Amino acid sequence: MTLAIMSALLDEQRGLLERLDKPQRVKRAGRTFWCGQWAGQDVVLVLTKVGKVAAATTTTVLMEVFDVKSVLFTGVAGGVGCGVQVGDVVVADAFIQHDLNSAPLFPRYEIPLYGRATFDCDPRLSALLLEAAQRGLAGVGDHCHRDLPLASPQVHRGLIASGDQFVCDPVAAALMRADLQAAGHEPLAVEMEGAAVAQVCHDYGVPFAAMRTISDRADAQAHLDFSAFVTQVASPYALAVVSQFIQLRSGK
Repeated sequence: MTLAIMSALLDEQRGLLERLDKPQRVKRAGRTFWCGQWAGQDVVLVLTKVGKVAAATTTTVLMEVFDVKSVLFTGVAGGVGCGVQVGDVVVADAFIQHDLNSAPLFPRYEIPLYGRATFDCDPRLSALLLEAAQRGLAGVGDHCHRDLPLASPQVHRGLIASGDQFVCDPVAAALMRADLQAAGHEPLAVEMEGAAVAQVCHDYGVPFAAMRTISDRADAQAHLDFSAFVTQVASPYALAVVSQFIQLRSGK
C-alpha cells in the first residue's frame, strides 16, 4: 500500500528523504520521484512544483506510474481563519478553489460537471494525521524557532482554500474570505496546490490527507523571512508530524 508524500517546495520536504531506506530516483514528467521504504512502508516522495496545474500533473503521475494507494501533502500556507496564527498547523478536512468562478453557468466556486464546490479529505487518513500533528508538535520545542518569535503551535482542522496566486494583500485576503463565507464556506488557510490534489485523488478514488504550517497571515508581511520560517519551523514540524503519521499508519 504505497504512500505518496507531496510538497510544493524542496525546503518544505527537507529531512524526509533522509528517512527513506535505499531511495531510488525515478524521473517522470519533469519531476523527480524518490521511491523507498520508511519504517517498512513503501513511500514515494515528490515535489509537485507550485500551483494547481503542476500539482494535478504530479498527482496524476503518482496514480498512473506508481500506483499509490494514499496521498499525504505537507507544506506551508497563509492563515485566514480566526485564531489561526503563524506557527500553527491546519489539518485539512476539505479543499475549495477560491479563484474558481464559472458563473452564470454554474454557481460560484462550483466545479463544472461535478456538482460540488469542495472535495473532502479522507476521514480516516485525516484523523491519523490530526493525531500525528498533535503528538508530533508536542515533542517539538522552542529550539526550532530560534530567533522567530512564535507561540506554542496549535493544531486546527477545517477547510483550506487553493488558488493560483500568492495571497499577500490583506484587503484581497479579507475579500476572498468574505466571499467564501457568503457562499457558506469558512476557510482557515490559503495556499496554491491542495484543491487540485484533492480533485485528482477524488477522480482516482485514492484517500488524501493534508497539513499546512501557517507561515504568515496572507498579508504584506507574507514574503518576509519565508525561507527562515520554512527552514526553522515548517520543515522540522513536517518531519515530526510525518514521522508520527508513519508510526500510526503502521499501527505502532
